[in-house]
Amino acid sequence: MFGSEKPADEQVAKGAPASPVVDDAEASSGLPPIDQKPFMEAIWPVLACGAGLFSDGYINNVIGSVNTVFTYQYGDLYSDSQPAKVVSAIAFAGTVVGQLIFGYTSDRWSRTGSLLVSTVILIVFTALAAGSYYHGDPIGMFNILTAWRFFVGIGIGGEYPAGSVSCAESTGELKGGSRNRWFILFTNSMIDWGFVIGAFVPYVVAAAASNKYYGTIWRTSLGIGVVFPLILFVLRLKLKEPEEFSRNSMKNVRTPYRLVLKFYGFRLLIVSLIWFVYDFSTYAFGIYSGPILANIYSSSDGSLAPLTTVFGWNTVINLFYIPGTMLGAPISDRLGPRYTLILGFVTQSIVGFIMAGTYVHLSKPSVIGAFVVVYGIFLSLGELGPGNNIGLLAAKTCATGVRGQYYGIAAAVGKIGAFVGVYVFPYIQKAGGTSSDAAYYQYPFFVSSSLCIFAAALAFFFLPNVGQDTITLEDERFREYLTAHGWDVRQLGLKVGESIDTLPRETEDVSKQ
Repeated sequence: MFGSEKPADEQVAKGAPASPVVDDAEASSGLPPIDQKPFMEAIWPVLACGAGLFSDGYINNVIGSVNTVFTYQYGDLYSDSQPAKVVSAIAFAGTVVGQLIFGYTSDRWSRTGSLLVSTVILIVFTALAAGSYYHGDPIGMFNILTAWRFFVGIGIGGEYPAGSVSCAESTGELKGGSRNRWFILFTNSMIDWGFVIGAFVPYVVAAAASNKYYGTIWRTSLGIGVVFPLILFVLRLKLKEPEEFSRNSMKNVRTPYRLVLKFYGFRLLIVSLIWFVYDFSTYAFGIYSGPILANIYSSSDGSLAPLTTVFGWNTVINLFYIPGTMLGAPISDRLGPRYTLILGFVTQSIVGFIMAGTYVHLSKPSVIGAFVVVYGIFLSLGELGPGNNIGLLAAKTCATGVRGQYYGIAAAVGKIGAFVGVYVFPYIQKAGGTSSDAAYYQYPFFVSSSLCIFAAALAFFFLPNVGQDTITLEDERFREYLTAHGWDVRQLGLKVGESIDTLPRETEDVSKQ
């Protein structure tokens, strides 16, 4: 229940790493409060740090259109090839690697430096993917594209811990009461807009190419993915380290991982499980786009629909994400990320159960419009709840000194969930029969909707509330815990060449003042 947990200082005094409610209050760590800047001055670092996730949405979605073009251009030569089976999923593997590597470097080296490196990787390998070629051999070209996609995934992975964590810390310089929404608008909303543009650009290119010149269509669609990270790279050259990171980093000291694991291990497990369930389920939810598009594309003579038709409807389906993420952003400030996430999970699971139960009626071509509307509501609820808030919770439920690694691990587990979902759900579908049987589509939704209830329960019982000043208060709480276990908190924020012996005595054990 709201406000029912014990105060944080009482829990820390007992050595308990349990999750307290984090209410808005002034920090009492002895450090001066972070100055709030004018809105325009404060908002651009939030944008520059978080908006790189647009590339995640664009690059991950545009590859679906590229696969479609390859199917039109090469037919069974591509469909039966090994790259066709892995080119979409290989970026997940790269993303997991990038999330873990840059989660570490963003804590142990630099937030902004990690961002710049990941952006360069994204630019270089996206350009190489667009130019994939192997002596005129299509199979060789498919393999080269698959290899470049892995490295693109590493660049995308860096955007999660380095970008989102910096974005969360930079929101501390914004006015209280709006910090959650701005984090969401420049992280998850950017991913969703990336999905939309990643579907729309191939439509425009295909229209300009008169649904022919397939090589031009897929190379141009991939190549345009270089533009946005290139713009961001220029903006990021001017970035400074977030103030929270400068004050509380552990980059120049030995991180007490035993204490960190004892304090944050259980919470990290819960956040990771929720992210796993969300990404795992998202791929099951996506199976409904297949029957929708199949009904729209069906042709009496069996011919393929024009690419513009395919890409146009794909854009419409991806637009369903936008109302949920945009309307849900201010709700996260009102209800808090924890309860907004629970609300989204529960309502989405209810709609999922309804859609699965009525699939036989909703999937008929005569009511495809109603199916699309219900499906759109379903996708929007997913973005309003877990889509918007799981990253926010991961970024704000951990202290600054280890936030990058904490976030990177949680995000990596989420991506593993997506990867597992790709391979598990075909077996769940087969348990329902063949693609002509309703249960073939119903079973995955029954499983995923049940998992949504499970994830909502995890959040309700084991995650803290996240307020406007959570980052500052979480750092204070962690300082108190470290001090109680004999770790000198004067080491936090220590600069290169500094020693705690040279610091003024009044900074010692500031958490007790």
